[in-house]
Amino acid sequence: MNSATQTLRPQLDRARRAWRGSPLPGFLAWWWSELRALLPARWQVFFSGGNVWCLLHHQDGQWSVRRSGQSQTSAPWNDALDAPEQQALLNAAVADVDRQDLRLALCLPQEAVLRRRLLLPEAARDNLRQIGTFEMDRQTPFRVDQVYYDLREVPGPAPAGRIAAELVVAPRAAVDANLEHLRNAGIAIDAVDLCDGTARLGVNLLPPEMARAHRDPRRRLNLALAVAAGLLLVLCFGQYLHNRQEALAAMQTQVDDMRADAQKIGQLRKQLEESTGAAGFLAKRKTDSVAVVDVLQDLTARIPDDTWLERFTVDSSGRVGIQGQSAKASSLIDILQSSKMLTGANFQGVIQRDPATNKERFYMDAQLRNPTSGKPASASSTKGAAQ
Repeated sequence: MNSATQTLRPQLDRARRAWRGSPLPGFLAWWWSELRALLPARWQVFFSGGNVWCLLHHQDGQWSVRRSGQSQTSAPWNDALDAPEQQALLNAAVADVDRQDLRLALCLPQEAVLRRRLLLPEAARDNLRQIGTFEMDRQTPFRVDQVYYDLREVPGPAPAGRIAAELVVAPRAAVDANLEHLRNAGIAIDAVDLCDGTARLGVNLLPPEMARAHRDPRRRLNLALAVAAGLLLVLCFGQYLHNRQEALAAMQTQVDDMRADAQKIGQLRKQLEESTGAAGFLAKRKTDSVAVVDVLQDLTARIPDDTWLERFTVDSSGRVGIQGQSAKASSLIDILQSSKMLTGANFQGVIQRDPATNKERFYMDAQLRNPTSGKPASASSTKGAAQ
């Protein structure tokens, strides 16, 4: 055991105790047993991995072994046999257990151990074995170097801020002989425990330096599988993010296309509104305008036969200019006042008599009138003339 392992051991022991004290191990064990029960019988054997504890019993010079939790024991063998024979008998008794999962515990009888129940502060949970060293002189008649011991947390009621624990002590004299015999027989054990019914109690009286180290060949495979699972999980997350980015890019493209279509529709709507406005303007202009032909027809119907026009103009503002000759020009104002096409008729300048025709030459202007509204209107033709 190197220094790094010694430094990490307290943290690892603390993590193990916290894990065992939580309800998760029991839940996972129940969940796994329920799942395994659904499998075929062959598959149940294949998936029944994990540590399998087998308990060694020594009584009256006879050794026997049985699986923890089962009452059936193997055929006993005498401790007088030589080491190869004892190893062969033990291997035959545990032949149905995978060597990677096999764990051996020397099971002591109840009368060979001393058990004391303690109430300890919660802070002692992380270093129970050291607390057992301090409590040894107070709780037992032994010194620490005279016993094998272990201190475990037990379920049960305890005051607030304290935990219930049990100190299990076995004199070295009662255990060393069996350990020495097993050592000489070439049988390595993983724990010294005592039986609680058909199962082991769950303590290990062996000190940490005497614990057997196990090399788990499946640990490397499990580690590789865990790394592979982690990589696959990362790849799944990466693929998920990639798919989301592609979906987002596709949606962005659709949004850009729709925005371009919306801009085109806006431009078309604007053009339509402009065209509609222009068409409405032209229609309104046409409605509000008076045709020059209609004005000429109205003048023709109203002016007397002794009057003719030499010039007739209409500008874009609907201003009408009339120049001509009449036998009696002053009467034209009264005649045009009743016109529905013209309003505001008035002479410009003075009326002069033409010596050649002996008629009065005049020039007058007026404003076109909208026949529907009666308001001033523009002409549909910007300019008109008559002579």
